[in-house]
Amino acid sequence: MSALAVSSPPAAAELPAGVLQSTEPVLLRGLAAHWPLVQAARRSDAAFCDYLRRFGAQTRLGLWRGGPAIDGRFFYNDDFSGFNYRHEVQTFGALLDELLAGTADAVYLGSTEVDASFPGLRQHNDLPALAACQPHVSLWLGNRMRVAPHFDLPDNIACVVAGRRRFTLFPPDEVANLYIGPLDLTPAGQPVSLVDHAHPDLTRFPRYAQALARAQVFELLPGDALFIPSQWWHGVEALEPVNALVNFWWRQSPAFMDTPLNTLMMALLSLRDLPPAQRDAWRALFDHYVFDADEQTAAHIPPAARGILAPMNDHRARQLRALLLNRLNR
Repeated sequence: MSALAVSSPPAAAELPAGVLQSTEPVLLRGLAAHWPLVQAARRSDAAFCDYLRRFGAQTRLGLWRGGPAIDGRFFYNDDFSGFNYRHEVQTFGALLDELLAGTADAVYLGSTEVDASFPGLRQHNDLPALAACQPHVSLWLGNRMRVAPHFDLPDNIACVVAGRRRFTLFPPDEVANLYIGPLDLTPAGQPVSLVDHAHPDLTRFPRYAQALARAQVFELLPGDALFIPSQWWHGVEALEPVNALVNFWWRQSPAFMDTPLNTLMMALLSLRDLPPAQRDAWRALFDHYVFDADEQTAAHIPPAARGILAPMNDHRARQLRALLLNRLNR
């Protein structure tokens, strides 16, 4: 349950070799320690909030709010007809004031694009080594709270800039032991584990013990960062009255590629309930055309006639998407 890779603080414009291609989590102690945002947080919560106010105290932003009864766990309501929190809009400055005052509510500003909502913040609080990746950069801010284990499609470097955060990570192949909830009703777009990773009920969720045996737990302080590879499940706990995170998301695949979650949903529609022999036949086709595909898969077809079997590009992706839409709208 310890880090697979730990580095010393790298230079401001550098990352250790291999981090961005790693298929395992990488703990990066002190990666963002030089940021003014982190330096302010190390002085005090008030200094941290004062620093943030410079970048849009009157900006109105959406946030989640839950009463004391949810104990900081943003989750479903009891009958899974919705969630145990509500959406609100308020000014960024009012949120900072509320956090400093120590509200009894759980409040959570989720992924909020830094460049659009806080212009100028990245100028001195950035990771230049990621410039070529063109990352999407987000701010997360709240008090003591926790988010259920979920996965993200992009790779991610999560930088703690205030408070403490505990990350509990599971490899992608632990999905069967995580008791995943609905795919079409989710807190923030991604399916989540129904297990409270801070207080797991192993009587109700016994297979979760197998996932825990392979879990990796990381506790980060201001300035520390964690590389989370694509599709690693991760639950996050914010452990202080004022907690903030800046993360950098990017994909290693071309922009024209759709999320494979769409493919999964289509498979539920068209494959899952087929008779076993037909499912096996389709499994062979998927292996041939997708999972085991290589340059020989369509080599026997003249290049000009390979159509969607040819290497995918932006133009071919548009054609295929139009074909799918036409078929789905029959």
